[in-house]
Amino acid sequence: MADMDEFVGRLNPDMCVVTATAGGERAGCLVGFASQCSIRPVRFVVWLSEANHTFRVARSAQVLTVHLLAREQHALAELFGGHTGDREDKFQYVRWREGHGGAIVLQDAPAWFVGRIVTRVGGGDHIGFVLDPVEWGEREAHDGPLLRLDDARTIAPGHPVD
Repeated sequence: MADMDEFVGRLNPDMCVVTATAGGERAGCLVGFASQCSIRPVRFVVWLSEANHTFRVARSAQVLTVHLLAREQHALAELFGGHTGDREDKFQYVRWREGHGGAIVLQDAPAWFVGRIVTRVGGGDHIGFVLDPVEWGEREAHDGPLLRLDDARTIAPGHPVD
């Protein structure tokens, strides 16, 4: 196991914020497990912790929105990674608008897409939501570095990792 921990410790994936809305609730969290998972058709998977408020909302959602963050948006990452929707409405602190299918789009994210949930897959303590992109956009041309795991390591999670 120590060898696998070393291997995983070398990774430095891009972080993103995933937002969901269902049943009158809205939620969002910082995600480090996400990737394109198919070329044709294009599919993307985001993995949400079952302990997370966002997971509980997402399991009833039709769509999710995946937002990329710029490296300098550490405060936005802190809000969605270090606070839990179980105790507060994170969206009162950010600019957002409604997207396709009622999706929540964070207006200050450099790039985002809304994906229709195609399927869900188990994977341990996280569930993968496979998404079919249906809407996407950019706030502005952003060619700077994106927020990565190393940039977010100081954020204490809103829900502790067991």
